[in-house]
Amino acid sequence: MNPRQAAPTVRYLDSSDTVGRFLEGIRDARLLALDTEGASFHRYIDRIYLLQLSTRDAHAIIDPLPIEPPAALGTLLEDRDVEVVFHDADYDLRLLHQDYGWQVRNIFDTRIAAQLLGVKAFGLAALLEQHFGVKLDKKHQRADWSMRPLTKGMLDYAAQDTMHLLQLRDEMKEQLERKGRWSWAREEFDRLEGTRWAPEDAADAFLRIKGARDLTRRELAVLREVTRWRDATAEALDRSTFRVVANEVLLEIARLQPTTADALGKIKGMPRGMMDRAANDVLDAVQRGLAVPEAQLPRFPRSARWEKDPEFDSKVGQLKAVRDAAAKRLDLDPGVLGSRERLEAVARLVPRSVEDLAAIPELRRWQVAEMGAAFVEALRGFKPKHRTPHSAPDSPYLDS
Repeated sequence: MNPRQAAPTVRYLDSSDTVGRFLEGIRDARLLALDTEGASFHRYIDRIYLLQLSTRDAHAIIDPLPIEPPAALGTLLEDRDVEVVFHDADYDLRLLHQDYGWQVRNIFDTRIAAQLLGVKAFGLAALLEQHFGVKLDKKHQRADWSMRPLTKGMLDYAAQDTMHLLQLRDEMKEQLERKGRWSWAREEFDRLEGTRWAPEDAADAFLRIKGARDLTRRELAVLREVTRWRDATAEALDRSTFRVVANEVLLEIARLQPTTADALGKIKGMPRGMMDRAANDVLDAVQRGLAVPEAQLPRFPRSARWEKDPEFDSKVGQLKAVRDAAAKRLDLDPGVLGSRERLEAVARLVPRSVEDLAAIPELRRWQVAEMGAAFVEALRGFKPKHRTPHSAPDSPYLDS
């Protein structure tokens, strides 16, 4: 298919019978493109509200809301002989596992491929315009895909997400092979298998709010209570938490600890609708936080710390110079070639040989092949530092 030709037919399927017939018709496909639409911007718990699917010859949008889980699609996705093409697969894979328990086995991610090719603008819209002259209408980027009926504009936008992915995959795979980077991509794609959400303790959600580390323990206690109120309210309304009360407002409530509705209402960003319906509930949450006994105030769990190392920054600087030189040679973004966290892991290890780098699981084999020997040479003469549980609480050598 040439994307510059007239747009192909895209079928909208919203019954188990039509979905079943479509999937039966593509059951022999060995290559398909897939995308999902969620509604995390609008709903408390995200789920799949649309499935967009393309093969070489057929395109469909599946509405999962009125149908039984499409088991035949799961069979295709979990078949190692079927290559499934995504753009930025991470969130799609998490939703597919959450909603259906599916684990995709053979993945090609055009976002990762673009980054490994040194492409600076690797969003799908930029790639489609660059490769095919296709321009996506950005007005639906934050659409509420849980709404029904969906507009024609929304469906047209959704269809574009997979319609050109297979040809984009073909071009990118050819470029990766030509540059000798197909093994890099294969390693990255293999690491995507099994992507899913790790279980999280809802009781500690307040600790994950950006800015919480700047609060006192008493302020943390208040933050915990108002966060619990906000999240319970969001769940009851099936509304994204930030649409109930933003995190920044919760932090300000924790700092100011208002005791009256008037004081609460003066906090910048406090929604008027929440003031009208739940001001007393918020104030009660503040009081619960203030009533926590001193000995029971929350604190952040201790992180693994490292022996204070005056040479640490020098080590990281040496490794960064190696990485940046390699990035220039390979025409890659330095962050793609090696994040700061990975450089710090190498600095702590102080490898004596390239083989030692296998102790860092986050470090890719292709990164070791491109930089491993230079890393070892750059750290020659430095001594390794070891993890110690008795480091000073303000040690800067944390996992950051």
